Order: sequence, then structure tokens, then C-alpha cells
Amino acid sequence: MVSNNFSRTSLILPIYLPALLLSTGAGVISPTLSIYIKSFELTYTITTVVIAVSVIGNIPAGILVERIGRRQSMLLGLLMIGISTFVMGIAQNLFHLFGAQLIGGIGNALWMLSRHAYMADVIPLAKRGRSIALFGGVNRIGTFLGKFAAIFLGTNLRIPFYIYAVIAVLTLIICYWSIPESKQKAQIKSEKQEPYFKQLLTVSIQHFNILATAGVAQICVQTLRRGCHIIIPLYGTDNVGLNETGVRQIEMIASAVDMSMFPLAGYLMDRFGRRFATIPGIFIFATGMVLMPFTNSFLWLLFAAVMMRFGNGIASGTMMTLGADLAPKEGTGEFLGLWRLTGDFGGSAGPVVVGNIADVFGLGYSGFALGGIGYMAVAIFLWLVPETLKK
Repeated sequence: MVSNNFSRTSLILPIYLPALLLSTGAGVISPTLSIYIKSFELTYTITTVVIAVSVIGNIPAGILVERIGRRQSMLLGLLMIGISTFVMGIAQNLFHLFGAQLIGGIGNALWMLSRHAYMADVIPLAKRGRSIALFGGVNRIGTFLGKFAAIFLGTNLRIPFYIYAVIAVLTLIICYWSIPESKQKAQIKSEKQEPYFKQLLTVSIQHFNILATAGVAQICVQTLRRGCHIIIPLYGTDNVGLNETGVRQIEMIASAVDMSMFPLAGYLMDRFGRRFATIPGIFIFATGMVLMPFTNSFLWLLFAAVMMRFGNGIASGTMMTLGADLAPKEGTGEFLGLWRLTGDFGGSAGPVVVGNIADVFGLGYSGFALGGIGYMAVAIFLWLVPETLKK
């Protein structure tokens, strides 16, 4: 239910501050996550499968969000994130890595899906683009701060996980005291509900055309985004010969460019339409990915990474805004669960694409494949997905 007195400042404590903190923790581990996992003497394929396994968490997360409400889902998600990151830090074998990633995947899915549903509940359509772009910008600022801090952590690849675990606990405490339950909770308690999977099937059938076009485009976008996080550190260490500090520096600088673009993204989405941010942003992102395999030094890899993150910044918040626009009033949680599932399918496909192609042909060809998938997303958004901003 949208409040008539809505203002973006009302989202600072329940949404923006927790997003800033948690993304800072994620930024601390992001530059060396793939390097850390591969340090267990794994192939590219196994390394990326470990990273991708977290997508399994979306189904149980969708069930819980609609059953226990937005607030409880956020809190449970934060607890699971804290546990999983600590376990990652003390992991001794592949089994530990898989278990931690699975727990973290469910926790992160709970956290992301409940926040998305919460924002869809409380933010009016006319202000949704800028509010969610600001949310995306806050996440990018946090990621930048985390990557900046990571430069000073030395060569110990376990310390970032302990830092993230502490931040998750701090975020949990803040959210416990600041997040009210949205009005959707009262409806959940008072209405008799069908089994979750039956609701999921019903919603997927009713919105098949949307999921078959916009959903597939989102798969492509998230494949590109997640693949970018994996391939740049690996390419920097294995092909360019950079150490952990060099990789972290590239990630930090590119992240700074990414985070600076969200005001433009919000303005474009609310002033001209969602497509005006999505299409050019993803096109630039894909082009930077295609250029990456031609780099052979710190500066040229930095150039390609900055180009990718520049395009990603222009598209800041576009997938969440599009999902919130398309979500029906009845079955919002189920639709957003499916929407997130399509996005995380792409998120899991990104690492798998990188790993499988890299083991056979090399990391450079993984970059070409990811860039091609990005161009496919541009084509779908350009010709098959209508504008969702209704003026």
C-alpha cells in the first residue's frame, strides 16, 4: 500500500542505510572472491559453479517472504548472510565453500526480494525510478567504499569475509529497530492462501509474455553483470599478471565511476522512460566487455573496466524499477520472486559462462561471449519490451 505522505527520506533507515552497510561488506570481498575460491586448487569451471550455487536460494526465499512478511524476511536474510560469510572465512575445503554459498544465497535472496517487495509496497509509481535508482546508487557507493578499504587488507584473502560478517550483524541490529512491516503483512495474515508453488505457477502463466521478453532480457543483463565481477579479477591475475592489490585498485576505480552515474539513471528513467537508461547503459557495458580481451596491461584493463562500469551505472536500478512497474497488485511477492529468479538465473549463468569457456578456450573468449549476451539484451529491450513509465 502506497502512503500519500511518501518521501524518500522515510526510506533512509529501513532501506538506504542498511543497503549502504551491506554493500560495503560485499565490496570488501568482491575483488578477490573468485581468486580466493580458485586458491583451493579448483578449475575455472568449479570455481564459478561455487559462486553460482547461490541462485538455488530464490525458491525458498520467495516462499518465506510471502509467508512471514517483509520485515522478518529481511532480518532472517541478514542473519544467514552473516553466518555464511563467517563460514567462508574459515572454510577448509570445497564442501565448506558450497555450504556457505548456499546459505548465503538463501539469505541474500531473502534480503533482496523482501526489500524489493517492500519498496514496491511503499513507493508511488511517479517517484519509483529515482527512488530505486538512488537505492542502486547507495549500493554502488557502499561497494566503492568496500573496494577502497580492501586495498589496505594486504594479501590475506580470508580477512574480508570476517569484516563482512561483522557488518552483516551491525546491519541486522539497525534493521531490527528501524524497519516497520509494510501493510502487505496484514493482508498476508488475514487472507487464506493457496500453496506457494500453485500461486507461482498461476502468476507465471498469467504473465508469461512479460517473463518471456523482459524476463529473458534481464537474464542477459544479470549474466553480463555477474560475469563482469568474476572475469575482471581472474583476467587481471592470470592474463595481465597483476597481484591482489592491482586487481583491487582496478575494481575500486571502476566502482567509483559506476556509483557516480545513478543520479543520471534516475533522471532518465523518471523523465524520459525506463528504456532511455537501460538500452544505452547495457550497450556501453557490453562494448567494454568485448574490449577487455584485447588488454594486456594495468592501464588498458582499467580502461575496459571503467567503460563497463560506466555503462552499468547508467543502467543503475533499471531492472528493479522494471520489475516493480510490471508487478501486479495481486501476487506481487510471487511475481517479484519469479522476476528475481530470472535475474539470478542470469547471475548464475554469468560465472558458468566464464568458467566453462575459459577452461576450453581461455578467459578472453569468455569476455567475447559475455559481451554478445549483453548485446542480445539490448536487442530485446529495443524491439520487444514496451516502455513501462505511464505518464
